[in-house]
Amino acid sequence: MVLLAAGMGERAQGSSYAQFITVLLIFVVVLGITALTTKWIAGYQKQQGANVNIQVIETTRIANNKYIQIIRAGEKYMVVAVCKDTVTMLCELPWEMLREGGSAQGFHFKDFFDRAVKKDQAAPGEPEESQLHEEE
Repeated sequence: MVLLAAGMGERAQGSSYAQFITVLLIFVVVLGITALTTKWIAGYQKQQGANVNIQVIETTRIANNKYIQIIRAGEKYMVVAVCKDTVTMLCELPWEMLREGGSAQGFHFKDFFDRAVKKDQAAPGEPEESQLHEEE
C-alpha cells in the first residue's frame, strides 16, 4: 500500500510539471501574439498619421488644457490657440520669422547621458582616506 501511494505521488508531481510547462507555453504564445498585434497597430497608425501638407512645428502649454501651436499647412505657417473645445487662429507667420532650434524629436538620451557623466566626472570627489586622517 505504501508503494501504491508513492507511485501516485510521482504521477501527481509529473502532472504538475506538465501543467506548469503547458501554462508557460500558453503565456509565451499570448505574449508573442500581443507583441505582433502591437507592432501591426503601430505601423497602421504611423501610415494613417503620415501627413505631407499639415505638420505641427511647435507646441507650448500656456495653461491647463490650453496650448499655442505653430502649424505648417502647405507653405503657410500659422499660430493657433488650442483650448478644450476651440481652436483659434491667432496670426500667420512668415517663414523667415521662425527660428531653427533643437526640437524634442531631435533629442537623444545618449547626449543627455554623456553630459551627465561629464558633469559627474568634473565634480569634486569625496575626500581621500589620507585627508580624513589629517583632520584628527
